[in-house]
Amino acid sequence: MITLRAAKDRGVADHGWLRSFHTFSFAEYQDPAHMGYGNLRVINDDTIAAGTGFGMHGHRDMEIVSYVLDGELAHQDSMGNGAAIRPGEVQRMTAGSGVRHSEFNHAEGRSTHFLQIWLLPEQRDLTPGYEQKAFTTQERQGALRLVAAPGGVGGAVTLNADARIWAGLFDGDEQAEVALPAGRLGYVHLARGELVVNGHALKAGDALKLDGEASVRVEQGQGAEVLVFDLAR
Repeated sequence: MITLRAAKDRGVADHGWLRSFHTFSFAEYQDPAHMGYGNLRVINDDTIAAGTGFGMHGHRDMEIVSYVLDGELAHQDSMGNGAAIRPGEVQRMTAGSGVRHSEFNHAEGRSTHFLQIWLLPEQRDLTPGYEQKAFTTQERQGALRLVAAPGGVGGAVTLNADARIWAGLFDGDEQAEVALPAGRLGYVHLARGELVVNGHALKAGDALKLDGEASVRVEQGQGAEVLVFDLAR
């Protein structure tokens, strides 16, 4: 079964400095029909205005993945980490027993566009942790590159959650496919451009829920940047 989650149906919050589209219930946007999918709890499509950002705030018992599309995101946390996240880089923060962090766009005259993704961890009260890796355009062009997975297999960022995330860039005749093991859920989020996924035409911000599908097939991209998830139920 394949279900479309259209971009236009997402929740939206406009705070002036931050414009955010919520795929699942988050903050003031609450929809009992969209509380998450499997162990995927949050996908926020955030655009932060120049010179602004999220001040220091806390999280716990969540795997938080940040994926920057445009601009640069400055990260600081209570573990002592400080880094800039740029397009093509994937950051994972294990909130575990508790962590505080901030995220800012220090650029002048340029917004930062990124995806904030939350996954339920395999266990509670993990030791907080942080990891960040870069994946080149060449690795992702015309391919689905594994960017986050348990154990950091294949050079991916390590996830303390029963999930895998692939990232890809597609144009023209490029196509790729990943298998979904029996009993798993698939989720596809099209960050930008246009793409055909398992025969369904998607535009930027659209997503597909896949249940009982043997694989995820992507093709016919037009400036497409996509994330594919293999999720526990």
